[in-house]
Amino acid sequence: MAGGGPAGLMLGLLLARVAIQVTVLEKHADFLRDFRGDTVHPATLEVLDQLGLADRFHALPHRKVPAIEMVQGGRRMEMADFRLLRVRFPYLAFIPQWEFLNLLAEVGAGLPTFRLLMRSQAHDLVRDGGRVAGVRFRDADGEHEIRAQLTVGADGRNSAIRMAAALPSRAFGAPTDVGLFKISRRADDPDEGLCIRVGGGSVLSLIDRGSYWQASFEITKGTAPSGIEHVREQVAALAPFLADRVSEIHELHRLDVRIDLLRRWHAPGLLCIGDAAHAMSPIGGFGVNLAIQDAVATANLLTVPLLHAQRHGTPIPPTVLAAVKRRRRQPTVAAQTLQRLIQRFGIEPAMRGDRLRQPIAGSRLVRQAMAYMVGVGLRPERITCLPGSADQ
Repeated sequence: MAGGGPAGLMLGLLLARVAIQVTVLEKHADFLRDFRGDTVHPATLEVLDQLGLADRFHALPHRKVPAIEMVQGGRRMEMADFRLLRVRFPYLAFIPQWEFLNLLAEVGAGLPTFRLLMRSQAHDLVRDGGRVAGVRFRDADGEHEIRAQLTVGADGRNSAIRMAAALPSRAFGAPTDVGLFKISRRADDPDEGLCIRVGGGSVLSLIDRGSYWQASFEITKGTAPSGIEHVREQVAALAPFLADRVSEIHELHRLDVRIDLLRRWHAPGLLCIGDAAHAMSPIGGFGVNLAIQDAVATANLLTVPLLHAQRHGTPIPPTVLAAVKRRRRQPTVAAQTLQRLIQRFGIEPAMRGDRLRQPIAGSRLVRQAMAYMVGVGLRPERITCLPGSADQ
């Protein structure tokens, strides 16, 4: 399995729990990187609870955010309220992604059929008789290959596995990128977990990370990044309480925003899931949640065929691989459609300097519906592949 992100580690963990031999490749030496998806949604927290990991997760440094807010022209309004959901965990949990990934890796390491190879970068596929028969990767010792009955591309939006397989995809327009930065937080700053501030042709998102604000600033795609002085001025105008510390902004980490979807997620011996199958915009932080849901659905659908293949050396039927896309395509399309609507009717007008209309501001039903789409999504998955599946 290529990709030591949320999809790869979760799928590897779930399959190893049912005695399937799994190798996960991670190209870096650790998971310690800034500005990775760090939004853990209620649906993902439910999956962790099923695994008995909810308490361990909540013992890690995190921030609970019960609502998404917007401020425009001095007016504050809630866009989504997770407290209105009938779920066990009615909030978004913001956590450094490396903490989340380390937790999954540590649990996986305790299972005899789970192997995680760090500093191992997958770059090509092994083919045998028209089928994908494994993956080629590089590490400090050179070039290697791993043979497998199923290779899973879970290596993110710039997937080498997806590229090597040449799977057809459909790209949707994304007219903006985002510039990411951090700025310190003080005890007397506003108590807002996730707030989108709009005005003057700019859009600024702020996430309370305890000791600092994690911020994103919208940038028109195809243009040079705004000068730092311009960014500082806009941050001070949109969030006046930050005006005395905008000098902390020295550079923007630019994220190339893409929304795309593979037309076919599989080939003989190969399956793509998570961002490798559907790159997401950062709007709503859907990426991690969809990746985890893909992993759960994949494990549920493939456990018995993989166990059979492991015992008898038989290939995984293409119909089984196709079933993963059939199950997960609708939730993915729904999330991407919501992102595109927010982009078209929210972000783009705001960047033109238009005042956003709020005819439904304050509507409980809309705040609940938005919270459900963002926090739970269509067809949330529950783990059905349990230890003992080997007896099936």
